[in-house]
Amino acid sequence: MMRKIVLAGLLGLTANLAYAETTLSWAGCGISRHAFMEELAVAFKEQTGITIDLVGGGASRGIRETVSMGADMGGTCRLPLDGHEAEVGAHLEPVAWDALVVMAHKDVPVDNITLEQLRDMFLGRLTNWSQLGGPDQPMLVYARQGKTSGVGFAKRRLIYANMDQEFTATQFFASSGPLERAIEATPWSVGVTGISSAQRRDVKILKLDGLEPSYDNIRTGAYTLYRPLYVVSNPDNPKNAEVQQFVRFVGTRQGRDVIRANGCVPYTDALALIMKQLDQERRARDMGLYN
Repeated sequence: MMRKIVLAGLLGLTANLAYAETTLSWAGCGISRHAFMEELAVAFKEQTGITIDLVGGGASRGIRETVSMGADMGGTCRLPLDGHEAEVGAHLEPVAWDALVVMAHKDVPVDNITLEQLRDMFLGRLTNWSQLGGPDQPMLVYARQGKTSGVGFAKRRLIYANMDQEFTATQFFASSGPLERAIEATPWSVGVTGISSAQRRDVKILKLDGLEPSYDNIRTGAYTLYRPLYVVSNPDNPKNAEVQQFVRFVGTRQGRDVIRANGCVPYTDALALIMKQLDQERRARDMGLYN
């Protein structure tokens, strides 16, 4: 009897060790990565022994590498694009809400921008800080390259209601990290990124229409530019069971606490925002008609 118990224990230990050695790869949205994925990966490993290796690369990479199984899962802040074969088969699970914010160099003496002014900024109509009540200094506008980046996609949908909208900018960047670092280092610069990563930078985050992108303002929809952040999975991936275990972990109290601690709103904390998204898109269409 004792031999059977010892043998069963050894078999269980072997199974646990094999499980603990599992490593998952994650690629995608740099905002998700720096906002909460690094902390979630640590907490998940402490609970399960499963390691998550993280690389950035943007929303498109998060979707496409998960579909192609170049990564076990991904992070994205946009839905898959219709008609793009490389994104067919991706399964998205919303995990958090993130706000788009206007971040400027920390010494810029301007505190607020309106949605209409933000719209004009990327159309080349806003070129000097004096137009926002600041000094007579050229405005260095920084933007993401491409139309399918998470931030660029969200700006086009929520501000212009035009996914083909061309932007005017002083400089374009391949990803959000370099853009944010450039704004930290360059006087009179300004750009748009996610609140989750912006608040980790030594920059000024402008109010939008007089409202700060605070936790409560995002949760209630009072702050008007927000979008979901997703975990991407592929049901055909051999490690999908472990990926789904991570997705479930994100939705637990511990996972939600990690997201809140990093300045994001857990998705289930603000389900009313789903309906408010329609208001965002309607407002963008209306602005386009009169501008």
